[in-house]
Amino acid sequence: MTMPDIQPTVLVLTALPLEYAAVRAHVEEREERVHRDGTRVEVGRLTSASWHVALAELGMGAERAGVLTTQLIDWLRPEAVLFVGVAGSLKDDIGIGDVVVGTQVYEIHGGKQTPEGFLVRPGSLPGSHALEQAARSAVRDMPGVRAHFMPIATGDVVLADAESEIARFVRRNYNDAGAIEMEGSGALRAAHLSGQLNALVIRGISDRADAGKHRADASGAQQRAAEQAAAVTVAVLHKHRPRESSSDSEEEPQGAAYGGGHVDFRGGTFHGPVTGKSDGRR
Repeated sequence: MTMPDIQPTVLVLTALPLEYAAVRAHVEEREERVHRDGTRVEVGRLTSASWHVALAELGMGAERAGVLTTQLIDWLRPEAVLFVGVAGSLKDDIGIGDVVVGTQVYEIHGGKQTPEGFLVRPGSLPGSHALEQAARSAVRDMPGVRAHFMPIATGDVVLADAESEIARFVRRNYNDAGAIEMEGSGALRAAHLSGQLNALVIRGISDRADAGKHRADASGAQQRAAEQAAAVTVAVLHKHRPRESSSDSEEEPQGAAYGGGHVDFRGGTFHGPVTGKSDGRR
């Protein structure tokens, strides 16, 4: 099967296999679908939720995430996009196992190199207000989750040295960012360019973006962080509701037909004459 016969409602994206597995554990009745260019998703349902979920593992990097997210949006036409996975902490009070929900995402590599130094040209993409509000509501009832609502920095770099030049650069120019990762800006930009599409980045903290990253990874911190991010994502989707179709609306559109051979112009505003044609009925 190369095209879906049911329309998934939300697209959940990951970069790594363990991130994918953490979300997949919450998705039932899964069926794999294949895009004509080879990209694969699993479509299924969340328990006791209104959503169909299309789950994809895209690999690492913002550019790759942006291209593949665009492809999947064009193919599946979801109502929302969430990028879910692990990240490194940029703040002392954001610990391993915490979750950072991206109020906005910074693209950290934009700028201009001059003789006076590198002049930053920040790119910033906001997370969906509706999804953020759903997340704030959801985590209130999740005592096992310590959540932070802060900007997230995206860069094509694995940060494992808190004293490196890139670390100092991020602290100097994006000092309110709570976490650093590699794909969020690509997914959010794809959603933004696709129109009015809700999108959010949710990251579990697996390390402190310092020299201890290898030890944290070896201790199972990535697995724990991925599971925490997945749990928050599922809770968000239990709070957030799909848009109602126009057929469910109780309001009649302006200019709707009613009766026999009549057109309802009640509530309409017109500037100039209105011309109609009789169908011969009285």
